[in-house]
Amino acid sequence: MSTVKKSLTPVAPRQRRREVVENTEFAGFARRIIRAHGRRVATGDVEALRDLTALSAAIDQAITDAVIGLRAFGYSWAEIGSRLGISRQAAQQRWGDRP
Repeated sequence: MSTVKKSLTPVAPRQRRREVVENTEFAGFARRIIRAHGRRVATGDVEALRDLTALSAAIDQAITDAVIGLRAFGYSWAEIGSRLGISRQAAQQRWGDRP
């Protein structure tokens, strides 16, 4: 007989249920946080201005990583460009020289 109390024992990682958050909801949440940070800086928190600028650089890097990943996954420059509202040539010029 096992002495382990199942109610106190964590579930094995493969058995855990993870709440799924849709990409649009997640992106909306991120936008709200960034806008709130900008409003905080605007109310006089000048020390946070550098952090806000660093967020911009992090977003640019995230976009680059996403485009590189999509290309590796098989998406064309035309498909990526159309989702961004730019031409395939513009997308390729901006992110095409990445490995």
